[in-house]
Amino acid sequence: MNDSKSKKPEQIQNKVQIVEIEDDREGQRIDNFLMSQLKGVPKSRIYRILRKGEVRVNKGRIKPEYKLKGGDLVRIPPIRVAEAKELAVASDQLCEHLTAAILYEDDRFMIVNKPSGLAVHGGSGVNLGLIESMRQLRPDCRYLELVHRLDKDTSGCIMIAKKRSMLRYLHGLLRTGGVQKYYHALVVGHWSVKRRQVDEPLCKNEKLGEGRIVRVTPDGKPSLTRFKVLQHYKDCTLVEAKPITGRTHQIRVHAQCVGHSLIGDPKYGDVEANRSMKRLGFNRLFLHAASLEFLLPDTEELFKVSAPLDERLSVPLALLKKEES
Repeated sequence: MNDSKSKKPEQIQNKVQIVEIEDDREGQRIDNFLMSQLKGVPKSRIYRILRKGEVRVNKGRIKPEYKLKGGDLVRIPPIRVAEAKELAVASDQLCEHLTAAILYEDDRFMIVNKPSGLAVHGGSGVNLGLIESMRQLRPDCRYLELVHRLDKDTSGCIMIAKKRSMLRYLHGLLRTGGVQKYYHALVVGHWSVKRRQVDEPLCKNEKLGEGRIVRVTPDGKPSLTRFKVLQHYKDCTLVEAKPITGRTHQIRVHAQCVGHSLIGDPKYGDVEANRSMKRLGFNRLFLHAASLEFLLPDTEELFKVSAPLDERLSVPLALLKKEES
């Protein structure tokens, strides 16, 4: 769902800016800070002005890896309009959809039920992603950053930080396994209730014409996914997948390697099964980030949020014939 229209880029800035760093930004790298301030300016241009010393902190030259401190004064030089990329604008329809898709929001973060087909951010041929759309939807929010990512074709829960401190907190939880992620996937065949995990190393390769491909290989990175059967259907099974590690395409490849590829998966799926299920109404990858659980900061309260399936999954799923486990 990359529903957008374009407009000519507006002038970003035509004079020197002096920005005082708030405490919430402390610890952020100067290059990342500049990218958040100079939307649409190519990364190459940002690193060029850093190398040339046009960006100063407290009147001194700094390196791209410099970490900001509260109270720092950052000098940002003028950036010509011609150096900005054309800005994509989220359509009214997309804005309405995303507004309805907000599952939770407070002054620190929000969780959105990302639609399938919408990339999490622009780039690599994508003009407009979720984060750019949310920034347009919430122009009053001074800080909006993705906490983690989902593949373009995967729907469901994704976290967006509204404060730098919350981003650091959630990143810390993700690194230490403090965020429990649960996915729902419809897979080919009868998944045994006894198969509760897949522990196979994964390696990411680049293949011409196929994009990013992940394979099970002995020299790959350790990867673990826990599975639970939710419902058996005729010729397929709805499973809950809990990735313990966070490798690219982990759930899809782990399911495929044990003979149960995901329905609607164009990269790792079963062609005949996908064709058959498409006739039943399944016209997208059946992988959905169903829920998240973690402790909120400064409290022992367990926070949990769940995202409902969209109609492209829920409607055909309701028509399938259930079987006993």
